[in-house]
Amino acid sequence: MYLTFDTGHMGVAPLIAEVLARHQVRVTFFAANELTREGDGSLGDFWAPWWKARAAEGHAFASHTFDHVYWRADLPASGASPATPVFSVRASAGPQAGITRSFSAPAYCAEIERAATRLEQVTGQKALPLFRAPGGKTSPQLVAAAHACGFAHVGWSPAGFLGDELSSESWPNVRLLEKALREVRAGDILVAHLGIWSRKDPWAPAVLEPLITGLKSRGLCFATLREHPTYKDWIAQHGRR
Repeated sequence: MYLTFDTGHMGVAPLIAEVLARHQVRVTFFAANELTREGDGSLGDFWAPWWKARAAEGHAFASHTFDHVYWRADLPASGASPATPVFSVRASAGPQAGITRSFSAPAYCAEIERAATRLEQVTGQKALPLFRAPGGKTSPQLVAAAHACGFAHVGWSPAGFLGDELSSESWPNVRLLEKALREVRAGDILVAHLGIWSRKDPWAPAVLEPLITGLKSRGLCFATLREHPTYKDWIAQHGRR
């Protein structure tokens, strides 16, 4: 079982860290510099000590693109560089938030690398050569471009979408917990967030601990993506320089 967290407003980050430490669960964090309730962004100086503490606990870290840049579409290659893929993208953080732009493959790789470099600065350890595209939105061309610059994309298992981005009116926490405990299976990659702005009833305070204890009671255990059979060879071959 591979529990992963993407960044968010960080309001529940301290609670999540406490629960993980209490149950000795190691996870993989995919980090972008997103807008936060406190401080200067989720990868800013305010939250740097929090990331450093998670590294000391044995968690793993990987890029979520620095400005949380969503892939929107593949674009025709430019006349000047016909062999270089080009993508339509839109960031949800940073100075270009909300603006649709064109990124060449090298520009997208630089965006992945920027978050990986910042993670190394704040944690003191090298980020994994993995990334998760915001929203999990990719194309085969985007994934291939990232592979070419040393990053493998990580999504999540169908049952691993834990639902903390959904409306709490339509998907109350008790329903999300019951669904996860019923459907999650060994080997799944699970995804949740360090705070979702739109959810009125936060997921983590109600669901995270009973989810961990419930899955453990089924004989399941947790590991970081360093141990995942699909990615461990890639990590060994493409370890961050």
